[in-house]
Amino acid sequence: MNDLKTYNDQVHIYGRIWMLTAFVLMILVPTAIGLRYSSWPSLTVVLKGLLGVAPIFWTVAVIEILTFTPMLGTGGSYLGFVTGNLTNLKVPCALYAMENAGVSQGTMEGELVSTMAIAVSSLVTTLIIALGVFLMVPLTPLLNSEALKPAFDNILPALFGGLMVVYVGRNWKIALVPFVVMIILFISIEALAHAVSLMVPVGAALAIAAARILYRKGFLGGEK
Repeated sequence: MNDLKTYNDQVHIYGRIWMLTAFVLMILVPTAIGLRYSSWPSLTVVLKGLLGVAPIFWTVAVIEILTFTPMLGTGGSYLGFVTGNLTNLKVPCALYAMENAGVSQGTMEGELVSTMAIAVSSLVTTLIIALGVFLMVPLTPLLNSEALKPAFDNILPALFGGLMVVYVGRNWKIALVPFVVMIILFISIEALAHAVSLMVPVGAALAIAAARILYRKGFLGGEK
């Protein structure tokens, strides 16, 4: 436990430094463009643009921090939030790596495996993006072909479907309630398809409530 605390304290120090560094670098990009072309948007235009997107992004950011941080651990969370794309890539990679390594979330082993998985995922993603940039023009006809369209349309369902089989198969009693409720909600309200991140904590709350009820009823090892 002391080793984990010492590790977390050090990660917090370096994590905050890199988070602030990444923030400054992101701010410097539009600043450099403005300086280069002597073009600056008015405050009214900036505020108008922020009002349309900031509330959504801020809400999703808070939800992802509360939901994903316990899964990824300290180091994995800092690295994941700096590099981005948690829902689609970093979280599945971390969970799958911990599953294969046979380690649990919240342990020193789980912390290290999660961090390494996210780090490798970030490097591989950067490499693939770089290759994509160089090969974009020659590969455009192939990528836009009708033969590959079904594959691109089902990448995300295939990714999370594989993870779902593992976790639902191991905890199907707990997964049943949020699984059924989410299917009903998404079929009934089509607009929710554009708010998947907002529904993550709803599903998590349903799973926790279902687990608590099942435990109290004795279906998960609790006393009847």
